[in-house]
Amino acid sequence: MTLTIVKRLVLSFLTVVALFLVSVSLVESWNQPQIQSRLELYQTNLLLHAAQVQLGEEQPGMAGTETLIGATPYETALKQYRDALESVEDNLDRAQQQLEEAVVVNPSVPQTVPQTPTPPLVDPSGVSPQTSKLTQTIAKLETLRNELTLKIGILEAHTSQVAAGRSRWQQLGDRPSVANNASFLKTLQAVTGIWSDPPRLSPNTEAIVNENLDGWFRYRVLRELYQRQQRPDALATLEAKEADIGRDALLKLALLTGLPGLGFVLGLILLLFVAISRLVKGKEALLARHEDEVWQTPWDWETIWQVLILGFFFVGQILVPVILSLGTSALGWQMGSLNVRTQALYILASYIMLAGGGLSVLYFSVRSFFPLPEGWFRFRWRGNWILWGVGGYLTALPLVILVSALNQQFWQGRGGSNPILPIALEGRDSFALSVFFLTASVAAPMFEEIMFRGFLLPSLTRYFSVPSAIIFSSLLFAIAHLNLSEVLPLVTLGLVLGVVYTRSRNLLAPMLLHSLWNSGTLVSLFLLGSGAS
Repeated sequence: MTLTIVKRLVLSFLTVVALFLVSVSLVESWNQPQIQSRLELYQTNLLLHAAQVQLGEEQPGMAGTETLIGATPYETALKQYRDALESVEDNLDRAQQQLEEAVVVNPSVPQTVPQTPTPPLVDPSGVSPQTSKLTQTIAKLETLRNELTLKIGILEAHTSQVAAGRSRWQQLGDRPSVANNASFLKTLQAVTGIWSDPPRLSPNTEAIVNENLDGWFRYRVLRELYQRQQRPDALATLEAKEADIGRDALLKLALLTGLPGLGFVLGLILLLFVAISRLVKGKEALLARHEDEVWQTPWDWETIWQVLILGFFFVGQILVPVILSLGTSALGWQMGSLNVRTQALYILASYIMLAGGGLSVLYFSVRSFFPLPEGWFRFRWRGNWILWGVGGYLTALPLVILVSALNQQFWQGRGGSNPILPIALEGRDSFALSVFFLTASVAAPMFEEIMFRGFLLPSLTRYFSVPSAIIFSSLLFAIAHLNLSEVLPLVTLGLVLGVVYTRSRNLLAPMLLHSLWNSGTLVSLFLLGSGAS
């Protein structure tokens, strides 16, 4: 009895800690940018490259470039970048207001926002961690705002709005954050000098542009530079290279829009078929199989509580971060300075530790109930699990896409995102991408499906109906990702995963669905990221 009381006290304490940490993470994600807003700009960059291909030029397997890029690609790109700048400025104003409020609460905080590189998290002057994080966020947002402003000016100059571009660059040059960034200031001066009348060109203008601009913007500025310098050979070489890149961008746009579009249509057809089948056949329909059949659960709520708090939140939010923090400190590492390969291996190692710790807690929590009743943690290689997995993936596509579109309107580019996604988006290293794939498409589906569909969902059927258990497990699955903006899309995905598992009674089916979903995301990130350079 005493051990039981002690265990419950420990679990209660860890529950409070877990709720606090999860709440803090969700609140912090409020002001973090979504990956979706960055994806739109990456796709816009592909569109700008593709626009270099003459409209009407047919590509193998394509219906024409205008179908993919639209009739006014540059105006579309300019609107996307202006919308992105507006979103960044809103987030920046919000972060600065929060910093001012923190200054009022803690008078020891300096009254100005430093424009120099941000200080370390632990400041001996008494700056709180919250203030330090806000300062870092403001610095990142200011950098992003400056970059977007510079690129919008280039787009305006390209679309015959040279005066607007010059005015924007002049205002940009007056910002303290630009004056204190020597590299960016050189780039701004080089771009401004090219479009000046008469041009102000220095011997290293071309080198500055090549080093500090990327994608379509680099080529557009170089094109203007070569025209001003009257270098027809360099201009012809540049145009030939742009044409090759444009055709490659067209193919990537076709894959990025065509494959999801096809999956969306197939998913709608499948949803319609399922709905009609259910109306006609009722309980005899395929999707109605096992829908009311609960698992025989030998443990009670305390075991469920123990596995969730110890096996997922304690291991994931406390134990693994502490171990990794001690390890990186001992090695003298800082995540921001690690190359993409090391970051990929770091993320894989942290996930393996999370999975290993979580599954160990799960095993020791239920082993006293061995042998388990029929149907628990079932992996059947024979059967129709592939059809369930692929069918579930197609069904999830239109549902999650529609929910994400509505969700995006609410969050307006805020709410955070999975930290692995930006790294994968910006990575160009094949080894790192392979490690990301192993993490997201193999390790994550196996661990998360065992925990949320294999254990949590069936356990909840002891107290709730199968539909209610699916909903509750999906909500916890979404919250566990610790990003506010992803809760609704992940709940939707979790609902489909739950339905697939409860109907197939085979964990391989939701694992396949989960793997296909994450793989599709990574492939899209690779295609988008490859267009940035």
